[in-house]
Amino acid sequence: MSVVEDRVAPPAAPPPRRPNRVLALLRNSWRQLTSMRTALVLLFLLAVAAIPGSILPQRDVNIENVEAYRRANPDLYPIIDRLGGFDVFASPWFSAIYVLLFVSLIGCIVPRLRDHVRALRAAPPAAPRRLDRLPQHAVLAAPAA
Repeated sequence: MSVVEDRVAPPAAPPPRRPNRVLALLRNSWRQLTSMRTALVLLFLLAVAAIPGSILPQRDVNIENVEAYRRANPDLYPIIDRLGGFDVFASPWFSAIYVLLFVSLIGCIVPRLRDHVRALRAAPPAAPRRLDRLPQHAVLAAPAA
């Protein structure tokens, strides 16, 4: 004879809550932007972006040289002008690079600032008790007085 037991199923667990994709994207983008690697890449990109400003004549510095370049290169001038090659340091793309660099550096430094201040205010570590274990240890004898 078999006994059949009526078992009640345990209540189903609620489905796991999915994180908001927009917030996750913003958080990951902020972490990527504030990494030191990104700051170094942006610094290098800023240096590369400044090259046309040192090769091509700039309107803010000498408009006559820009006009001479326009007369000498009538086919190339409109393309370079549309890209902001004669106003490199005032162009939106150059400004975007250095604004991103500053945001990256500030976001990289500010969270670490508290730890650096704490380390500066802390007492220095004690000197080792057994200096003879150190590889550069030396004993110097002072001359007798």
